[in-house]
Amino acid sequence: MISTDKNTWNLFRGSSYSDPFDYPDLHRRNILRAGAGLASAPLLVGLGGCSPGEQETGRQAAVEETLPPAVLPVEALNDQVSVISGAPGNILVLKTDDGLMLVDSGSAALAPSVRMTIEHHLEGRPVHALINTHYHPDQTGGNALFGEAGAAIHAHEITRQWLSADYYVPFENYWVPALPPPGRPTHTFIEKESLVLGNQSLELGYLLEAHTRGDAYIYLRDANILVVGDVASPLRDPALDWYAGGWLGGRVDAMDDILEVANDDTIIVPAYGPVMTMADFREEHVMMWHLWERCSTLVNKGRSAQDILDAGVMDEIDRKFDDPYKFLYDASKGLWAHYTNFGGNVV
Repeated sequence: MISTDKNTWNLFRGSSYSDPFDYPDLHRRNILRAGAGLASAPLLVGLGGCSPGEQETGRQAAVEETLPPAVLPVEALNDQVSVISGAPGNILVLKTDDGLMLVDSGSAALAPSVRMTIEHHLEGRPVHALINTHYHPDQTGGNALFGEAGAAIHAHEITRQWLSADYYVPFENYWVPALPPPGRPTHTFIEKESLVLGNQSLELGYLLEAHTRGDAYIYLRDANILVVGDVASPLRDPALDWYAGGWLGGRVDAMDDILEVANDDTIIVPAYGPVMTMADFREEHVMMWHLWERCSTLVNKGRSAQDILDAGVMDEIDRKFDDPYKFLYDASKGLWAHYTNFGGNVV
């Protein structure tokens, strides 16, 4: 049986073994590390593990015609840093003497609205740098617009691979085309990267298999603001894109990593919803830890998503999900995909 005790898992951090059936106490961080290499370039799948709302968001971002532009809401976090919301998610904006740095670019349909918002609220400054938290089209749909205007695009190497190839979304039965070359990342990293933009020091770090296979956090160290993409989800059901490598164990590990980077005063910026305090983030972390322990134990006993729902696991947390079965389905699929060393990216 695969142990779910945290102390037992931690004994195996760094282990080279990759088969949990041969080495039953293997830490979840290592269950698929051997299969998570860059050789597994994404070719076929995408948003299959996302919640129905996020699948719809991704589908719209990929295939909708451009919407009439409109000014989007902007929240100032300090004199230099703001958050554009409704794009359809959040875009962090850092003002520097050279122009603007964005974290994520929103959907293609809303890219003109993002540009209009920059012109209206941010003096029309040029975007000279763009960082993607992951590959989903609701975060990368505006890449081409800003890349064509000269922005350097940064992302994890696996995100660059996803954005450079057509991929199939099985639950929606359609293909998302590769971004045109100007929209693809021009600067990539594997584990960590440090950047200096204006008077701000930035740290980019890899969050292994937290939501997809190529998630990244962006820490504005001087401002003490941490952008985590869909690894935190204060309003929407947490989404596990298991077909692209994200899974519940990876999400919990990623949240552990974020807690090590952050401090009590850090502001957390998620992909959707309001900015979070560390107290907010820790509360979600505790919830996800509980769901990991319960789901992994029950899946290891052969229970299905419906069995887990019927067992009342989702009633054990304070938060109510919009679609608890879908979350448990994705959690179960992700757990079995990793237990069997299934790397996704195939149909």
